[in-house]
Amino acid sequence: MEPIRIDPKRALDEALRAQQKLAASFKTLREVEDVDYGATDKEAIYREDKVVVYRYKGKGKPTAKAPILICYALVNRPYMVDLQDDRSLVKNLLALGEDVYIIDWGYPDGADRWLTLDDYINGYIRRCVDAVAKHAGVKKINLLGICQGGAFSLCFTALHQDKLQNLITMVTPVDFHTKENMLSHWTRGMDVDLFVDTLGNVPADLMNWCYLTLKPVRLNQQKYVAMLDILDDKVELENFLRMEKWIFDSPDQAGEAFRQFIKDFYQGNKLIKGGLKIGGQDVSLKAITIPVLNIFAEQDHLVPPSASRPLGDYIGTKDYTQLAFKGGHIGIYVSGRAQREVPPAIHEWLVKRTK
Repeated sequence: MEPIRIDPKRALDEALRAQQKLAASFKTLREVEDVDYGATDKEAIYREDKVVVYRYKGKGKPTAKAPILICYALVNRPYMVDLQDDRSLVKNLLALGEDVYIIDWGYPDGADRWLTLDDYINGYIRRCVDAVAKHAGVKKINLLGICQGGAFSLCFTALHQDKLQNLITMVTPVDFHTKENMLSHWTRGMDVDLFVDTLGNVPADLMNWCYLTLKPVRLNQQKYVAMLDILDDKVELENFLRMEKWIFDSPDQAGEAFRQFIKDFYQGNKLIKGGLKIGGQDVSLKAITIPVLNIFAEQDHLVPPSASRPLGDYIGTKDYTQLAFKGGHIGIYVSGRAQREVPPAIHEWLVKRTK
């Protein structure tokens, strides 16, 4: 190992720059207010328990023949798809003429402890789909499932595809036993019965701790050290704080649904191996015969491409398209590349298939 060489002049210059940044930060931090999120106006069109379906309001009348309903994961808040004005999947889809709705799952509490996957998939999602179709005045809609919400959307489509025209999945795990999936390796050895029987609902802080320890140095140290470089930039600092707010604004997980998801998906890998039942009904991906667009991120550490890519091998449709995006699990919504590439790809694919 070679000795560490320190250039005294360079070290002094860097120390001076850091001092100047810190001095400027006092002014910036006084100007930064509580960051908000959500770039697009929306209205509630359906409510049930803690679940709300919103319709986003674009600047013009939608030109799409059928609306899109976004089904987000339970583990984070759905406003990631509309985080801020220049980072919004929703805003860009609206600008292309799409009619966009979203399911907000809310924040489960003790009253939701016994909600099952049947309640979420055959219950809430089915009624949300019906509500959107009724509101839009159509018989069938397009469903866009994200991450865990994508897995739910696959199950829903397998059971109720008569209500849908097209299915889009984004960063969605399908094969839960690929070797690159660190979260899966951790979860497969977990005593989930003891876990849920002890905790009831799964605390959001515990879930966040697990996700952050997937990349402990990057997510717990490096990003905060890097924050020093933007302390004198109010806009960049607000962007950073808005993302931090999203990360730590996570809901608790309904205990019973969490137990089933871990057992059947992460441990049993039943979505592709078979044997998955939702509400007593067999779920087979072969039953999905409507067009499917599968979008995944090549640098995704939560849902590796190897977990998403196999979808085409297991579904029954002959109209299957997959799109590999150069980015990570969150970058697929908020990066500049995502704003340019993802919404047009979704829109162009839908235009060719929506009646």
